[in-house]
Amino acid sequence: MFRNLLNGRIDRRRFLQSSATLAAGAAVGSHFSTKASAQGGKVVKIGFLAPLTGPVAAWGKPGLDGCSIWAEWVNSEGVEIGGERYTIEFVSYDDEYDPTKARTGATQLILEDEVKFIMMLGGDPWPAVQPVAERTGMLVSTLLPSDLSPETTTLIAPAEVHPIYNVTGVEWLAQNKPDLKTAVICAQDDALGLPSVATYLAAFEAAGIEVLEAPQLFDPATTDFAPVVTKLIAKNPQIVCLDTCYADYVHPICEQLFQQGYKGQIISCTADFYDKIIEKTSKEFMEGFVFQFPDFDDPALNGENINFRRPNEFYEEYSRRFPGEWGAVSWEYASVMDLWLDAAKKAGSVEPEDVLAAMKEGGVGKHAFGEAEWWGEDLFGIDNALVGEWPVVVIEDGKAVIKGFGNIPAWYNQHRDLLIKSMEALGQMYYQRG
Repeated sequence: MFRNLLNGRIDRRRFLQSSATLAAGAAVGSHFSTKASAQGGKVVKIGFLAPLTGPVAAWGKPGLDGCSIWAEWVNSEGVEIGGERYTIEFVSYDDEYDPTKARTGATQLILEDEVKFIMMLGGDPWPAVQPVAERTGMLVSTLLPSDLSPETTTLIAPAEVHPIYNVTGVEWLAQNKPDLKTAVICAQDDALGLPSVATYLAAFEAAGIEVLEAPQLFDPATTDFAPVVTKLIAKNPQIVCLDTCYADYVHPICEQLFQQGYKGQIISCTADFYDKIIEKTSKEFMEGFVFQFPDFDDPALNGENINFRRPNEFYEEYSRRFPGEWGAVSWEYASVMDLWLDAAKKAGSVEPEDVLAAMKEGGVGKHAFGEAEWWGEDLFGIDNALVGEWPVVVIEDGKAVIKGFGNIPAWYNQHRDLLIKSMEALGQMYYQRG
């Protein structure tokens, strides 16, 4: 189930201030467009509906920046769909991870901007957008497959398979550090944290790792993490799991773990701007930190199985334009656009219904990390998640390194009952959601 390999930096205050300045100059909801140089012919508009400011901005704004590079590259090469020349233009709306603003943004993007596809982070804002997408037949992507259900027929998860890919990190730990037998988990109590908690619980159980106490769920408004960490490490766990905590939580939690003398293993879904964590702790403290999102200068991404467009060059260009801002989503929305463009060319159309049909034809697709299958009916009630292999990343000598690729369907086939049991216990199965 696991294929082993042999073998950005950002000031958050500056980041949020610059984003807020941009927002202040735009309309309510920070609605603006990202244009690439026109090449003649028609323009097809793509909606980008995600948090560009606020505590979740690290999973929105870097992705929009990545899309600006993608659009320049693709438009300069020329886009032909159905015998007609197109220029691709992104129109973004800052939903601030707020459901009401997300619904307003979706309505505006569809009815006023006439976009043909909308990319979202997903999570808490999705239920507010769902009725709009259903009424209009708009094709929407999410980075959170846990948004999927039998009713979400025009919602797809073609890039990120959160939280199911988190099983690969735990599986790697079990295989490579078999002496680690106890763990604790903390997470924010929301639509991103809870399904991830359920996944980590199942993964630890499958790996024979004991979770010492019930996961510690904290209010998303928490700012003081000293008591959270004190309680978290009270039983001397060998592994501390940070679940899918936001970057604004991962950083202070790691600082507290360092200050309170924790010397064990840390595993997390993300480690955005990990160089800043190293600056506030130490290189030795962060050595061996396991997470799921690689830097795209990693040579492991040059394999024939990789479908992302020129990953090393993309990382270099991104780092040049946005120094220190590379994070988990910098590449993800661009990878969704690779799939969308391939499907549009195949369909000979930019219309949502045609693109969706072409994208899912044959039941397989070219995921960024290799060929994958449209999957999920058992877990989400619909086969609208593109699932295959996912990398496991370890910080070594201050740098993120891909250590291998875990096969998610293979893990699920072996541990299906554990994951469903865990999801049900936290009310996260599709038939339990309101």
